[in-house]
Amino acid sequence: MRVKLFDFELPPELIAKRPLGRRDAARLLHVGKDFADRVVTDLPALLRPGDVLVLNDTKVIPARLRGIRQADRGTSRIEVTLHKAVPESAAWDVFARPAKRLRPGDIINFQGSDPDSKLRAEVLERRGGEVRLRFDRSAAELPRFLENLGEMPLPPYLGRPGDAQDRDDYQTVYASNPGAVAAPTAGLHFTPELLAALAAKGIEQQLLTLHVGGGTFLPVTSDDTDDHVMHSEWGEIGSEAAAVIAAARAEGRRIVAVGTTVLRLLESAVAGDSVQPWAGETDIFIVPGYRFRVVDVLLSNFHLPRSTLFMLVSAFAGRQRMLAAYAHAMAERYRFYSYGDCCLLERAS
Repeated sequence: MRVKLFDFELPPELIAKRPLGRRDAARLLHVGKDFADRVVTDLPALLRPGDVLVLNDTKVIPARLRGIRQADRGTSRIEVTLHKAVPESAAWDVFARPAKRLRPGDIINFQGSDPDSKLRAEVLERRGGEVRLRFDRSAAELPRFLENLGEMPLPPYLGRPGDAQDRDDYQTVYASNPGAVAAPTAGLHFTPELLAALAAKGIEQQLLTLHVGGGTFLPVTSDDTDDHVMHSEWGEIGSEAAAVIAAARAEGRRIVAVGTTVLRLLESAVAGDSVQPWAGETDIFIVPGYRFRVVDVLLSNFHLPRSTLFMLVSAFAGRQRMLAAYAHAMAERYRFYSYGDCCLLERAS
């Protein structure tokens, strides 16, 4: 499909710079046969007893680092955002700025205010703006140094570095499995009280893990969706969650995905028409015409124009319906993107 079919104009003032004071106070646009303006605390009333709510328990790591390149060509300031760990090694694929100043063999030093908080990384290779670095700390040691040296990797459209407040704001209340470099933002709206209210309604909750990569923010630069290459992300669905989801589907109960990350992982783990325990890399790219086999309802934040995520929600709920829903949200002054409001989408028949 032509990428321009997924374009729309968003007034810059609708981009949320910070979340609301209370997570579940955000607005919620219910997209069914019609549009209904609700709030997140209405979610228990919008879902049904017996629904299975599936959440992503990935935890965002402070993945943005600022350092100094040392090479025989001199020194240079470099900013890197960790993108994806290289399995069984101390190497990471990162997005670097400015990447053109880096060559294999260069050394980047990262130093914090604490003299003991420093990292050293060697450039192994560069592919455009993406660089592979090998750190001088083991994979087990690296998280401790990132906590001291790193910033929360806020989306580039926020136009500011992450700060101490973002350490809490840009993390779901149920995050427990470190490895993401972007938040599964639909989950940012949940509070312990809302989760308890959903459970009291008879809505079962299951967790899976998809470590969101920095590629989620990369623009689609091709003119046709067939020419776009997705970055892969690592995910896992445990045997208990898979069994619960499979049983619910067999009984005709609905599967409600909290976020596009959950939907992508569930659709990656289908064998035949049944969800199976699964672990590995997924680069699934969902555009209109895709046949959904697992998810019935999707809770999602509002996404960038021409993005793979807007293409996904257009596949799920219908392109024209989503363009109309976004136009409604803009007219009603909803807050957009990671720290913004959300929508509850019923799957198009």
